[in-house]
Amino acid sequence: MRLFASIPEFFRDNYPSSERLGVPVARWRQSIYRTVFESNTEMGKRFERRLTLAIILSLCVVIAHSIPSIAQDWRLYYLLRALEWVFTLGFTVEYALRLISVRHPLRYALSFYGLVDLLAIVPTYLGIFFPEAHFLVAVRALRLVRTFHVFPVLRNFLDEYLMLGQALKASARKIFVFLSVVALIVFVMGTLMYVIEGPEHGFTSVPLGIYWAISTVTTVGYGDVTPSTAIGRIFASIMMLLGWGVLAVPTGIVGAELSRSAGTKARLKGVDCEVCGLARHEDDSRYCRRCGSRLQLPGAARAGATPTAPATAAQPAGTTAPAPSRQDQASATEAETA
Repeated sequence: MRLFASIPEFFRDNYPSSERLGVPVARWRQSIYRTVFESNTEMGKRFERRLTLAIILSLCVVIAHSIPSIAQDWRLYYLLRALEWVFTLGFTVEYALRLISVRHPLRYALSFYGLVDLLAIVPTYLGIFFPEAHFLVAVRALRLVRTFHVFPVLRNFLDEYLMLGQALKASARKIFVFLSVVALIVFVMGTLMYVIEGPEHGFTSVPLGIYWAISTVTTVGYGDVTPSTAIGRIFASIMMLLGWGVLAVPTGIVGAELSRSAGTKARLKGVDCEVCGLARHEDDSRYCRRCGSRLQLPGAARAGATPTAPATAAQPAGTTAPAPSRQDQASATEAETA
């Protein structure tokens, strides 16, 4: 479980931020960096939008290439192959630009986004030696998550993805305990079905019985192996009823964590950091929790500086404050009487 808990920290620590990758010194590299990495600039937004369109079109080409009627037409086949190589070469140039525009290219290559960018172009080159491997370019769909914040309509979807990830992380231990109990039940029931039914009814081994138990408890029920004896059917009925509870428990666990995350999100305000673009900050935050830059809060220009209590004159050392006069004491007494 500690390994699963460390995965989000690994991705967060390897986030390709400017502090981690390093902004280059040369001006031409800085220009490339602002275009391919900084999505809060106008040039960066246009680049991300065109990149998103290219990713979607490349996925459509892969889908069309798998349709038999299209793949059998040699004209459409070579047209799709040419388009796929055009997109792959374009993504290769983009990946190379990302590497040469930072001071620490290895850090980007080993980050989550760097690995996704690499896996998005490798399958096409592997398709030269293994023709079916080029369909693995469907991993390019993972790159769409990074470009959601560029479009105003889809910007909130990125927050929902983060909320879902936080809910799964918070409920990981509970789900692991639940799945371990289900695994024990499946193992016991699969072994019992092998003993009860036996090879003469299709249960030729314990692994096959466990396979039947898994397909039954998940309410899939392929029907390739079915019990024939009365006792076996009773156990099968118990497994089917147990399957409904199996579906309900993890849904409730994740749903409770989502509700808790939604309550936390309601206390967060949408103030974008002008430096790194982070949009999730608490109500009393004045500085970005990622880069430390001062936030431009809404209404700050209207409200101006925060009012402070008027300063009192400092008393010299070794002296005491003057005692109130009789007139002040009389005014205080009248106020208390009233």
